[in-house]
Amino acid sequence: MFNGSSNVEILILSSNFLRHVPKHLPPALYKLHLKNNKLEKIPPGAFSELSNLRELYLQNNYLTDEGLDNETFWKLSSLEYLDLSSNNLSRVPAGLPRSLVLLHLEKNVIQSVDADVLTPIRSLEYLLLHSNRLRAHGIHPRAFQGLKRLHTVHLYNNALERVPSGLPRRVRTLMILHNQITGIGRDDFATTYFLEELNLSYNRITSQQVHRDAFRKLRLLRSLDLSGNRLHTLPPGLPRNVHVLKVKRNELAALARGALAGMAQLRELYLTGNKLRSRALGPRAWVDLAGLQLLDIAGNQLTEIPEGLPKSLEYLYLQNNKISTVPANAFDSTPNLKGIFLRFNKLAVGSVVESAFRRLKHLQVLDIEGNFEFGEVSKDRGRLEEEEEEDEEDEEDEEEEE
Repeated sequence: MFNGSSNVEILILSSNFLRHVPKHLPPALYKLHLKNNKLEKIPPGAFSELSNLRELYLQNNYLTDEGLDNETFWKLSSLEYLDLSSNNLSRVPAGLPRSLVLLHLEKNVIQSVDADVLTPIRSLEYLLLHSNRLRAHGIHPRAFQGLKRLHTVHLYNNALERVPSGLPRRVRTLMILHNQITGIGRDDFATTYFLEELNLSYNRITSQQVHRDAFRKLRLLRSLDLSGNRLHTLPPGLPRNVHVLKVKRNELAALARGALAGMAQLRELYLTGNKLRSRALGPRAWVDLAGLQLLDIAGNQLTEIPEGLPKSLEYLYLQNNKISTVPANAFDSTPNLKGIFLRFNKLAVGSVVESAFRRLKHLQVLDIEGNFEFGEVSKDRGRLEEEEEEDEEDEEDEEEEE
């Protein structure tokens, strides 16, 4: 089929309704695109001559477990990038090339990762298993053993009811959002010392089910996302070295004393969409946050601007609350503010003291749209009434002239 084209290095056969892998593919191929076809199986030897192939794209086909065997990829000794996403695989295929660096397996129906299918791939760095049907018991405790280069693992949009055991020891980015995890045990992250980014958002985690020592080993963690869970209070024992902490859309009604203790490295704190009230946020809540630059408390039930905010603060998000006044001393502790967002609160004409903003020499954005309802409505209504009266008078004059 491809006689005379043995020097071809890139071959794109995507979106061609192919049901079979073409025969006699050029042996010099570097990239082969077979995505968006109708492949159900790959016959033995289909890729046996492609020892130079580095990238193979097979996503969006109809490949099943039976359509691949242990020797499908075994001659691809140079393959670094393999995309098998959006197929019909129910388990991670065996016999994958040991040279792989990046493996796409998302958007299949994978329910299991066996003990020995990934461990021979010592060069693997990125493993994408999101949007499958994985439960915690479907991942063998030794599934990731020995994968010392594996630093990015995506397990989101699965059916995990707990953090899987045997996580890669050198993982740096771990995405487990949108699962069904209810708690975090003491040893769930006991061996992942190198973890830098952990996303546990949109699970079913409650405050009581987070062990106070769960994060004790995560001394390199820089970003922790616990948004969209069922937390009533910030869990005890949060890692003190994080730069970004997201606890959006939970059920926080208060910040427990000491919940943010020792977090001098925290740069961004997101508490959006909770049930926080002003009386639950005393000035002591922020006392240790000497490096905080962004604080987002939008979508809560605050009636006042929080007191005692850190001097380092640059951006303050307070929109969609019930704040009714901005007193003269509202920003005395935060002279470095660049942006203040007060949109959609309960501010009325006369309730904002202009001098509150005079000391803010770095202020670039002040958003107070959606306030002053009564003042503007009364003005608008008066203007409309005047215009209607004028229209009526004009109509009367026209009638008299006629």
